[in-house]
Amino acid sequence: MSKILITNAKIINEGEIFESDLLIKNDIIFKICKNIKAEHDYKVIDAKGKILIPGVIDDQVHFREPGLTHKATINSESKAAIAGGITSFIEMPNTVPQTTTLLELNNKFKIAERNSYANYSFMFGGTNENIEEIKNIDSKKVAGLKLFLGSSTGNMLVDDEAVLKNIFLNTDLLISVHSEDENIINENVNKYKSKYGSNIPFELHPFIRSEEACLKSTKRIIKLAKETGARLHVFHLSTESESLLFENNISLKDKKITSEVCVHHLWFSDEDYKEKQSYIKWNPAIKTKQDRDALWKALNNDRIDIVASDHAPHTIEEKSNSYLECPSGGPLVQHALVSMIEHHLNNKITLERIVTKMCHNPADLFQISNRGFIREGYYADLVLIDLEKSWTVNKGNILYKCNWSPFEGIKFNSSVSKTFVNGELVYDEGIFDNKLYGKQLTFNR
Repeated sequence: MSKILITNAKIINEGEIFESDLLIKNDIIFKICKNIKAEHDYKVIDAKGKILIPGVIDDQVHFREPGLTHKATINSESKAAIAGGITSFIEMPNTVPQTTTLLELNNKFKIAERNSYANYSFMFGGTNENIEEIKNIDSKKVAGLKLFLGSSTGNMLVDDEAVLKNIFLNTDLLISVHSEDENIINENVNKYKSKYGSNIPFELHPFIRSEEACLKSTKRIIKLAKETGARLHVFHLSTESESLLFENNISLKDKKITSEVCVHHLWFSDEDYKEKQSYIKWNPAIKTKQDRDALWKALNNDRIDIVASDHAPHTIEEKSNSYLECPSGGPLVQHALVSMIEHHLNNKITLERIVTKMCHNPADLFQISNRGFIREGYYADLVLIDLEKSWTVNKGNILYKCNWSPFEGIKFNSSVSKTFVNGELVYDEGIFDNKLYGKQLTFNR
């Protein structure tokens, strides 16, 4: 039996910060209290006052496997996630082949079982044709359903109103959506192509994938969710106007319509396109400072429920293309947590709220079994953070397979010291235990 005793930790959990020891036995948190006596067979880790939080649960990543493994793999990106304090992830269905059949879903689970450092689950992708597959999903094994309302990814754009309504009426799964209006986007692309040809400046990205495109789509899908009673989660809000569509007068457990913001929309603004160019081209687009400030307000007043990464790597070569040929997305899992802690150090958010939005709420929203909290009997997914150890992002310390980051050159004033997955110390001051301890997430449904 593996026994690890963490002493002198400053634990952040369920809105409180308190000093305590914590005992891990095998894969669970066995005891939380002060002055736990060390037995002869305990491995003792003195936290020396560092903060200890639950492992982060990232509800939206693209790890590119199968089919796009020149960009990333479940192995490479889950390893980067562990270094960033993310111990569980939910991966998206726009791989090759797409995760739109039960056969491909099961194939992904097999890949993750063989290769993942972190705990894992997957979204099942909806299309205009696969309602029968959706009806046969085991809700205890799958995180939820993902719909692209504004996407050019294969045939995953769900643009048939009757199909949308049918999906909403025929699943009990949480429905997560990428919400942009494709018609508006296409009109904007054509407008700027006529002016610039193929050489559209990256600074125009937020005008192409515009506020109007986001707002129209999000209003429409919220209306449908209310009409059908479906459980709706809107991914990666990017605008002030969208953030005002969500409620903050009821608790998360009572909400049927929820939302998420991603770390890049909280860090960058349209002023950064000039320097970062394609490296901050995401869908939906990074927009104005006003939008960013409003997202912060909505996050802090609970209109926005979750902070995620939307980790979506592409190669440097792919990102070097002109605007129309350059794919949207970038790698973020290694830096998501420390970027949020940097905001804490700049007085934008409390540590307790970071833990709520990145650990507790994803666990509650997706009904994940025994994770996301520091509680006795829960899985020992834990992250020890040093608030006084600074470092600068560079090519030498980036762990993504694509070997770039939108944060290159940025100095973070905190670092992840240790990461535990299912009771095992898998990351320790830059050193990995290369055994794989990640488990498939299960759900209380």
